[in-house]
Parts: sequence; structure tokens; C-alpha cells
Amino acid sequence: MITLSGRRARILAATTATAGLVLVAGCTSTGSGGGGKTAGGVEVVKAGRLTTCTHLPYPPFQSEIGGKVQGFDVSLIDLVAKDLGVKQQILDTPFENFKTGAFLNSGQCDLAAAGMTITAERKKNVDFSDPYFNATQAVLVDRKSGVNSFADIKAKGKKLGTQAQTTGEDYAKKKGFDSISFESSDALLNGLRTGQVQAVVIDYPVVQGWLKDKANASAFKVVDNLDTGEQYGFTVKKGNTRLLAAINKAIAHAKADGTYKKLYEKWIGPYDAAAASPSAS
Repeated sequence: MITLSGRRARILAATTATAGLVLVAGCTSTGSGGGGKTAGGVEVVKAGRLTTCTHLPYPPFQSEIGGKVQGFDVSLIDLVAKDLGVKQQILDTPFENFKTGAFLNSGQCDLAAAGMTITAERKKNVDFSDPYFNATQAVLVDRKSGVNSFADIKAKGKKLGTQAQTTGEDYAKKKGFDSISFESSDALLNGLRTGQVQAVVIDYPVVQGWLKDKANASAFKVVDNLDTGEQYGFTVKKGNTRLLAAINKAIAHAKADGTYKKLYEKWIGPYDAAAASPSAS
């Protein structure tokens, strides 16, 4: 897992690019204007590529499967890349960069896609696309914990886990929890599986995918859904209106022609119109 200290950023091949994983010795900025390279009238940081920053793993939105980065977000951005006549390439970066827009501002990525919640604080640093997904937070617990609600966690003295730098963690703090912080969703769920914590607050779509495994479903259960009013959006560098328009156009077309529904059912599960049809912020 990539951390903030000492690890190198990784460029990974997406489903429409060459399969495989390439480690890069360093990250060289091409400048905010992309050095004059364009794709479909949109400036890009690397010729022939739409470079996407993400944070792995975060299934079902993005994760490595069979040596390729795949998932719901990946598939949606593939549509943008196709419209622009290029291939998507993915750079795995620390989640903290999504709040600050660091990799966008330094010209290392064209956009960021990481199942990221649209917030007023984040809007100060990046521009968000139209929302493409409504998300609730799930409270997932060990069936042996005796926990049957979010309130039970504290009442019964159980340990709560959250993913670092996420709105789920922010929500838990606001409710008075001193949660144990994990670097990624995989690490968080593994912490639940190994007994480091007895409950976690995590995005419900992630839980949906995780509970498809019969072993997980037999040992763990969802006891609460927390409707925090969250909507996911893709981000670009502030002022990158052309790329933002291309992203919004691809999302709208995918919803209109049924592609969005097919991708939703492939990666997330039974189609939920309420989750899939957020209104623009």
C-alpha cells in the first residue's frame, strides 16, 4: 500500500491500457498546461493518455484484478478517455492528495477518481464533476460482537475502525468515537476480520461487494446504514473547465443510453436508482 512516507507512486494499467503494473523511479511534473499535449481538444499531461490519480484498493470502484486496475470508477473514466480518443492510465497515490489536489496541481494527473465524496472543504482545492453516485455509510460488525446498532459500539465498549482521511472517519469523530484508523478499505476490513476492531464504518457499496463472499457474510453483518447525504464526484485541477465538461458529458450519456446501469450491475450489484441518480450539486 502506498503511504505518505518514502513510497514511490505507481502507474498502473487500466482495463483499456496495456495490462500490467509499472513502478516508476520518480514523478516528473509536465506542468499545469500539459506541455501543449491535447486529446479531443482537452489538454492532458501525457500524450495519448488520460492520467487518473486514485488510491488503491477501493473495490468495487477501483482495485487490481488479474494485474489490471478495474472497477466502477475506472469504467466510467474509460468512457471519458474513449470520447477523447486516448487510453486511461492510472497513478496510485496517497489519499491525502485528493483533499489538497497536489497531484493535479503539479501536473502529474489530469483527474482524480477514488470514490470521493464531494465536500465544501475539498472544493476549495479542486473542481468536482457532477455527482455520479449517492453513498451511505454502513456499520459492519462481527456477528459475535453483540453489536446491533451504531450506538451499541460505544455502549458495549467495542473498538471501531475507520479508513484514514475519509468522511466515514470524520462522521465517527463527530459522534464522539476515537476510532482506530486504517490506511485503506482493504486494511480496514482486514482489521475487522482479524479482530483488531469489532465494528467499522465504511461506504456501503464497498460492503456490498465484500459480503458477496459467503465466508464474510457468515461471520459479519451490517447493523446500520448512516445516511450522511454523501455524493461521489471526480475531480480536476481548478479551472480545467474543458476536461470537467468532458467528464460530465460522459456521465450524462452513460446514464441516458443504459451504459451506467450495466456498469453499476457489473461492479456494485442490483441497480439502485436512488444511489445512481444524484442531482448536480
